[in-house]
Amino acid sequence: MQTEKNTKKILLLPGDGIGPEVFGPVRDILEHLVTSGHVRLEWEEGLIGGIATDRTGLPLPPDTIEKADRCDAVLLGAVGGPKYDALPYEKRPERALLGIREHLGAFANLRPARLFPELAGSSTLKPEIISDLDLMVVRELTGGIYFGKPRGIVTDQGVRRGINTETYTEPEIARIMRVAFDLARTRRKKVTSVDKANVLESSVLWREVAVSVHKEYPDVELSHMYVDNAAMQLVRNPKQFDVLVTGNLFGDILSDEAAQLTGSIGMLASASIGGKTGLYEPIHGSAPDIAGKDIANPLAMILSLALLFRYSLQREDLAGVLEQSVQNVLKEGYRTTDIQGAGTKKIVGTREMGSLVFHELKKVLENSQR
Repeated sequence: MQTEKNTKKILLLPGDGIGPEVFGPVRDILEHLVTSGHVRLEWEEGLIGGIATDRTGLPLPPDTIEKADRCDAVLLGAVGGPKYDALPYEKRPERALLGIREHLGAFANLRPARLFPELAGSSTLKPEIISDLDLMVVRELTGGIYFGKPRGIVTDQGVRRGINTETYTEPEIARIMRVAFDLARTRRKKVTSVDKANVLESSVLWREVAVSVHKEYPDVELSHMYVDNAAMQLVRNPKQFDVLVTGNLFGDILSDEAAQLTGSIGMLASASIGGKTGLYEPIHGSAPDIAGKDIANPLAMILSLALLFRYSLQREDLAGVLEQSVQNVLKEGYRTTDIQGAGTKKIVGTREMGSLVFHELKKVLENSQR
């Protein structure tokens, strides 16, 4: 089908585990936005992760790469599951996730940790510690120990040894720093660079480059923090942070920790940008233990769609509508099991929560047109 001029195109990759379940409301939302004339958009679907391995023998088949290359953005559910743990390393679902990020050149992973006021009682921390929380974790996504070489498991004189290499180049560090500083300029103008420069040479370079790039942003405050202290400070005083920028491994860990501050990992969306095509996904993973039980939280998936509208389609209006719809449903007291707590009036499942947000979306759009 030929795409009309100015029509955007996205690729949907539901993936494994709870991915297909949380994707349900996304399709409903997209169809409504298109049929109601709010956006000119087309989409197609593809395979990734375990389901792709099952059907094609590869976790990231060429067909999926080809589809991604002709789209403006990619929306992904989740990959992985215990049935694939025994597969060779190159065929495991997680390789697809690393592979598509690298192929798209999506080197900057943005993970906003914003606490909806209605969920203050769902966090394990005291409300006074997390109220009004709004921080952004900027994680370098295509370098570091996840991609460094040499890597592997070798046998030397009968002893097996696992090898992974933490490596960063100056240009890789500089570009992620500029993303962090640019974001900070739209927020509270404060960047905290997280490293382990007291023991890692890669972190020494990281800090040196951070200081150098900061000279281009005299209006933004820069501070440095070792990763172990940052992990502690996130639960001790998270509101001291505005933008945290760090490497791949540290960012993976700290952003999951930040997710818990918001009430549940089921609330945290992410955007991977920097290349031609942005990649958007919730950070909760495939959660195989609850897959198919209609209890997964679909809100991170819906909020990931909001980030897609914000960063790839430049539709801040629609991103705001989605976020407002989610908040309105939370105000009504509806919760999935992972975010129940003070203020909960009714526990709902995946499908019902998605339906509630969808109907709220229609109301918000109608009100905006009056």
